[in-house]
Amino acid sequence: MAKKGQKFNSYSPELKLKYAKMLVNGEASLREVAAELGTGTSTVKRWQDQYLKYGEDYFFEEHRGNKSGNLYAALHTSKSLTKMERLELENTKLKAENMKLKKEYMVKGAGAYRESVLEKERHMKSSKK
Repeated sequence: MAKKGQKFNSYSPELKLKYAKMLVNGEASLREVAAELGTGTSTVKRWQDQYLKYGEDYFFEEHRGNKSGNLYAALHTSKSLTKMERLELENTKLKAENMKLKKEYMVKGAGAYRESVLEKERHMKSSKK
């Protein structure tokens, strides 16, 4: 668990790629790499998995904020929205709230990855199997 005032290590994409390749090629073990970097094996394992799943380019792309955040935050913070854009966004937000109040949804996922799925869509997906 992180402690108050704790500093976190930041590793360059080149370094992550180098060690991920070493792990995949069998040149080093998870424990050896983790000890060398002074980090946990789960961090190094994640780099290895990302390399295997997405390839080299993954380490050089930005991934923060892709799935998290409030979609409707622009209603309160953005002054650059036109009146029509603001009304459309507000309408979408109200429709989502209305669905939740009618209990026509199911919550899927947890934390920042939580999303509401229509109950009808869930039944359609499960009946296709």
